[in-house]
Amino acid sequence: MCEGGDLDCGSGLLLIIRNAMAPLPGGGILEVRSREISVKEDLPAWCRMVGHTLVTVAGESYFIRKKAGDDELGKHVEAARNYEWKVRVRRQGAQPAKAFVRNHAFTVGQPASFDTEDEAPSAIEFLLAALAGCLAVGFQWRASRKGVEVRDLEVSLRAKSSNILAFLGMEEGSPGLAEVQGRVYVDADGEDEELRALWDETVLRSPVAQSLVRGAPVRVDFRRA
Repeated sequence: MCEGGDLDCGSGLLLIIRNAMAPLPGGGILEVRSREISVKEDLPAWCRMVGHTLVTVAGESYFIRKKAGDDELGKHVEAARNYEWKVRVRRQGAQPAKAFVRNHAFTVGQPASFDTEDEAPSAIEFLLAALAGCLAVGFQWRASRKGVEVRDLEVSLRAKSSNILAFLGMEEGSPGLAEVQGRVYVDADGEDEELRALWDETVLRSPVAQSLVRGAPVRVDFRRA
């Protein structure tokens, strides 16, 4: 058991929890006591980010199950190394394209559209949203691991096609994005240098950002249905 008193997650509580959890085996339960009201929202988010499980909350007591031990973790690492993300998109007649990803489904609009009244976001907008989401969640996760509290975070991106008329078949050239630009707005603890270093590492380790930067080869076989 560890006593957090009135500390919040950004003021030393996470460090106390990490130290108390260190000697526990994987799957062990740690009781954390805290009177700070913000812990009710911040502690579950921290547990999800680092892989622990918040089992239950009873008044001012939080019961956390430690993530898998090294042996189990090795199996998970190998599974992650060989994991393939899969998506299936189907379009019938004039109906919008529908994407199926694991247990999620969502509608995808035109490849690129300029109409603000479209029923669904364009494919390019999904791409930019995926990049922004990857960076936002990645930064929050890395900050949490360093014990840095992030109170608010916004990633704003914009991009232009090298030549969108190539997509329309009106000109030759590349319809791909010429460049992606943007800004991140952060309200967080820590010095500017520390936060900037966390952001640089987030971009460097972002699966989506690095796929765009390095230009992943695309090979899609064509077959008649």
